Amino acid sequence: MTPDETPLSPTPRTVVRRGKKRARRSREDLYAVLDAGFVCHLGVIVDGTPMVIPTLYGRLGETLYMHGSTGARSLREAVDGEVCVTVTHVDGVVLARSAFHHSINYRSAMIYGTARIVEDRDEKLEGLRVLMEQLAPGRWDAVRRPTVKELAKTAVLAVSLAEASVKIRQGPPGEEEEDYALPIWAGVLPLHTRWRAPVPDPLLSPGIEVPGHVAERAHTTAFESPALTE
Repeated sequence: MTPDETPLSPTPRTVVRRGKKRARRSREDLYAVLDAGFVCHLGVIVDGTPMVIPTLYGRLGETLYMHGSTGARSLREAVDGEVCVTVTHVDGVVLARSAFHHSINYRSAMIYGTARIVEDRDEKLEGLRVLMEQLAPGRWDAVRRPTVKELAKTAVLAVSLAEASVKIRQGPPGEEEEDYALPIWAGVLPLHTRWRAPVPDPLLSPGIEVPGHVAERAHTTAFESPALTE
């Protein structure tokens, strides 16, 4: 059995209790949700109060890397503490015949774990590379590497993907049997996020063309939903 085929191991925190039929149980589904995006929400406790921070992430195997300023209190509080990381893609608005059954089509992942600060220089650089490659594939090899000073100002967090859950909803609305006869339009408004043409920096030196990895990224569809059913 390959790592992608290994089922997710449910824990008391990751067992899906509401909408059980939307739960996915393979690590391949987890990787697919994570690899389709690059923005997550990191939940931490600061002075006894929950705080949720949107931040960039990158996945390498069974590790999720996030980064921020070493001066950010939220990241300092996350170190060696329990965190919750979520990633969600909205694929469409589900319009039903009844108000009760309106919904959205989505793919989501929730990860629980202990955040680890990356101290090793090589792993820190690798974590930053993973982040950048998730954001813009091919970019790491095209740019200047971080300086010692820049690395000192940057915190990289690592969270294991060992404890995670995945929920996915796709397809038309689910209705009460008697409501299907109502003369009300119902269906799905699909949502797709697409890149637009690259916009050059006004201070870009003359003669520098859009590199291939940027042009290729600009012609892809971001966060496009796979053909899944509920």
